Amino acid sequence: MSLPAYAGPGETAWYYTYRAICGLIFTFLIVPIFVIIPLSFNAEPYFTFTPEMLAFDPEGYSLKWYAEFFTDTSWRNAVINSFIIAICATLISTTLGTVAALGLSQSAMPYRTAMMAMMISPMIVPLIISAAGMYFFYTRIGLGSTHLGVILAHAALGTPFVVITTTATMVGFDRSLIRASNNLGADGITTFFKVIVPLILPGVISGALFAFITSFDEVVVVLFVGSVEQRTIPWKMFSGIREEIRPTILAVATLLVCISICLLTTLELLRRRNERMRGLSPG
Repeated sequence: MSLPAYAGPGETAWYYTYRAICGLIFTFLIVPIFVIIPLSFNAEPYFTFTPEMLAFDPEGYSLKWYAEFFTDTSWRNAVINSFIIAICATLISTTLGTVAALGLSQSAMPYRTAMMAMMISPMIVPLIISAAGMYFFYTRIGLGSTHLGVILAHAALGTPFVVITTTATMVGFDRSLIRASNNLGADGITTFFKVIVPLILPGVISGALFAFITSFDEVVVVLFVGSVEQRTIPWKMFSGIREEIRPTILAVATLLVCISICLLTTLELLRRRNERMRGLSPG
């Protein structure tokens, strides 16, 4: 939004001051993340910029830490565990969150506010408390130190994101379409997959991506509930920082940043698509 021609001196000063403040905040948040990218190409096993790197000497840069990540068995197992756990947890949380959002969007649902508060409680309760509670509960029922236990724990953390995004999509949902589908002879399942799902799909996909990111990036719960067999990428990075600091961690972090950027770009495209659909809808 450009500065209007009729703006006075005070409005002009605030216009540029506001943008300068936003730029400083953006720099403060983003620069520390992008510093790790050049460090991941360091030819030396240090977490600092060497004189060769500062002089842009090709000898100071190397891809050996990326090669170590792709060839090391422990890192490969961590990647497999992360994707298996994140994908399974995302499928569970997306299914449960979508069904819950459809129910909570009904005006006749009793105790809707209390139920919504319970559904999003994993986002509010400190993660260490949730992890400790899951540890004691899963240990008693035999799910401790198992892939299923970690998947269910991550699904519980990801479900609130699906509930929130899908519920927000259901706010502008035209329920007369459901009545029209029923009047045309469609049963409940056909109406759900042919009418409801296409309209709420942007919110469902957004929630699923948030659930995937939450599971893929989570380390506290898996430390409590999992074991060495369930070691994920964040757990491997955490252990590496404690035991042996190597630039391989920076290479992994760089790859995770790239994955996060791709997911955030997808979320932004879905948001714009959802806005265009709302603008084209008759309501």
